[in-house]
Amino acid sequence: MRSSNDLGRGRLFPLVCRLAIPTMLAQLVSVLYSIVDRIYIGNIPDSGTLALAGVGVCGPIVTLLSSFASLVGLGGAPILAMRLGEGRRDEAERVAANGFLLLCALAALLTALSLVMKDRLLMWFGASADTFAYADAYLTVYVSGTIFALLATGLNSYLIAQGYSGLGMLTVVLGAVLNIALDPVFIFVLDMGVAGAAVATVISQMASAALVLYCLLRRKAQVRLRLRGFSLRLMRRIAAFGLPTFIIMSTDSVILIILNAVLQRYGGPGEGDVLVTCATIVQSWFLLISLPMGGITTGAQPVVSFNYGAGRVERIKKAIAYIALLCLAFCALMTLAAHTAAAPLFVRLFTKDAEIAARSVGYIQVFTAMIIPLAVQYTLVDESTALGRVRFAMGCSLFRKSLFLACIFALPALFGAEQTFFCEPVADGTAAIATSVLFAATTPGFLRRREERA
Repeated sequence: MRSSNDLGRGRLFPLVCRLAIPTMLAQLVSVLYSIVDRIYIGNIPDSGTLALAGVGVCGPIVTLLSSFASLVGLGGAPILAMRLGEGRRDEAERVAANGFLLLCALAALLTALSLVMKDRLLMWFGASADTFAYADAYLTVYVSGTIFALLATGLNSYLIAQGYSGLGMLTVVLGAVLNIALDPVFIFVLDMGVAGAAVATVISQMASAALVLYCLLRRKAQVRLRLRGFSLRLMRRIAAFGLPTFIIMSTDSVILIILNAVLQRYGGPGEGDVLVTCATIVQSWFLLISLPMGGITTGAQPVVSFNYGAGRVERIKKAIAYIALLCLAFCALMTLAAHTAAAPLFVRLFTKDAEIAARSVGYIQVFTAMIIPLAVQYTLVDESTALGRVRFAMGCSLFRKSLFLACIFALPALFGAEQTFFCEPVADGTAAIATSVLFAATTPGFLRRREERA
């Protein structure tokens, strides 16, 4: 298992592409975990619309659970890459070992809490009397496999941090392909409905986790997973590095939960379920943007972290510029897609209801209106994390989420339930401007001091 990516000396743009694009594609494929489930569920005879709304209520809770994998995976990966850049392979292996133990502990805790509290959580977070049964069936099965979801996602970041972006993509693709193949079997052939979709997802995540563990345990791995050198201090450092990404993902989940509850409240009986169904489709489209873009920014983090550890500042600056360029190009493409035939075709995969389809397309165009500025926000926040600037990244992330949350409460109260979909573009545009100004003002001095120390 030999890496073809020389993080310290390889040509930067091809190097960034070799790391970022496979990770982006892997994240794009991983979106299929939720989107394929929702497509099949939305087409269940007679109950598809209500079942889709029920699973939509589960979506933010599932994302919240996944954010703990990013806390450990994307927290440990930059540290691991820095240690490799410093030539300290033993310390890099300690990072992998402590990350593995932390993931297992979090999985056990989250599984227990979720199973105990799921009924209350679902009703608090937007389930109605009509959609509760579907949400409960899906979530009960899904949370039982939390350990596989966390290990597959969290440890995969440690593969990518070593330059094995192709293997990182393979582990995700394996799970997605299995999920696509198993969904119709469990949902329709075995007549398990929404519970069948969850079973297919858990089996797929189990396969991905097994492959990641196999790759990290092999002797040929640059950094092997060895269960030794455990340290609470190192676990805290991993968590601190992963905190900005965790905040982004977890607050996304909390905000989406609040979004569903607000849509139910201001939409009222009947209309509330329709709006939640539309929001589920809109969020599925948004995942096609946010997860692949996060794949670009986090997949390329090893270049930034490795060269920070080696004290090569010029390579850091160029790498960040190339990462931003890839994100901007991707978001420009997705903006075009939202305003052409792609969005209506996408929506029709979920529903045959003409009114819900038409409204969902309009909401998609509103919700994604500011994704081009969002490309800058993602780049600067994630590469600041790669540099170890955790407080800066966390502050910028919290600012954007605070704006979104304020709009969720203000816009529907003042202008009606449908205006809730304007929350995302308002937050994205404002936060991108603020983050860019702060980054330009503070980063040159930070890098200059690192260069002097090196």
